[in-house]
Amino acid sequence: MRKIFLVVIIFVIITFFVIGNKKEVQKDNLAVALYNIEEKRAVFISYIELQEYIKGKDKKTSQDNIIKILDNLKNNNFNMVLLHVRPFSDAIYNSRIFPTSGYVVNKEGDPLEYDVLEFFINEAHKRNMELHAWINPYRIRSNTDTSSIATSSPFYQYKDTSSVKIIDNLGIFYNPASKEAQSLIVEGVKEIVKNYDVDGIHFDDYFYPDTTIDLEDYQKYINSGGTLTLSDYRLNNVLTLIKEVYQNIKSIKPNILFGISPSGNLNNNYDFIYLDIKKILSEPGYVDYIMPQIYFGFLNEVMPFFETVNMWNSLIKVNDIKIIPALGIYKAGEYDSIARSGSEEWLLNNDIITKQILISRRLNHYGGFALFRYSYMFNDEYIKENDNLKKEFSNLQELIK
Repeated sequence: MRKIFLVVIIFVIITFFVIGNKKEVQKDNLAVALYNIEEKRAVFISYIELQEYIKGKDKKTSQDNIIKILDNLKNNNFNMVLLHVRPFSDAIYNSRIFPTSGYVVNKEGDPLEYDVLEFFINEAHKRNMELHAWINPYRIRSNTDTSSIATSSPFYQYKDTSSVKIIDNLGIFYNPASKEAQSLIVEGVKEIVKNYDVDGIHFDDYFYPDTTIDLEDYQKYINSGGTLTLSDYRLNNVLTLIKEVYQNIKSIKPNILFGISPSGNLNNNYDFIYLDIKKILSEPGYVDYIMPQIYFGFLNEVMPFFETVNMWNSLIKVNDIKIIPALGIYKAGEYDSIARSGSEEWLLNNDIITKQILISRRLNHYGGFALFRYSYMFNDEYIKENDNLKKEFSNLQELIK
């Protein structure tokens, strides 16, 4: 039996190379078949989708909407969901730490009619799809209005301390330098991992919100004999949180993955949100995968896709860490002002995402791709007047069918 198996494998390999030498496109077609086995094909379901499909709906309607979302993804051969479970120091699940999210109930803190996360998990697993719980660790609000924050929110526990900052024209955030805030975030992750059968925990790129939030803490650090520069101090604060999250996940359920979706612009990670990407990707114990937001076209003058995705791949020094590029299908058919001379690329082409996936598949640390976000592929309100977006998605469907 083993001999027969070996013969079959040898035949497949020989066929692969023979076909590959004849036509590159045929090699890509075979690669598609092989990637069906293990390629992660993820889609972000954000708090905006939660508001569109769940908030204000009765239990049956909202659950039917979730089933439709997952059926749409499954029928198009996606196999991984990045579900926004805590966008604003809240929860779409039964939590003893955070109030229920105002994006799934009428008002933050109202009781859940059913556990949204649990229902998503059960339905995803019925379809053999992974579900990763997506968390914004520090963000409490994207505005400075506290009136909508539920009285049960941990915000009030830290309101008059340095652990929370209200930043004019920006929002309300937990302070990354605060040990209490770090502990709160870790405990929130542990609660999910212990109570829910998630396949992964995912952090977005909201780390340091600005350059003033921790100045008092840094001064105390210096006064106590600290020697790190302000930049290194901040990088270390975020590294400490990420390492603690990783360690706690693995100590509870070692099979659960932990990943981060940083800014695609490497400099932004160091200069603005203080995420030490090079350290994270060069040592074990921080992440299982990295999902850089490479929402750039090939002609982007500042961050062209080909050079950017290869740069990210080259930063990975730990063999077990995979790169899963996050791709911006939301840009299809739109003018891209930040691309400068390449600003019309998404208007003039409709196969950008497909090409980006094919290029990414050749990376030696490749683990899959992720698309931001669900509604740009499956909500008529987003796509009905955008022919380029329709064609972009159609080309993508052909690639992964």
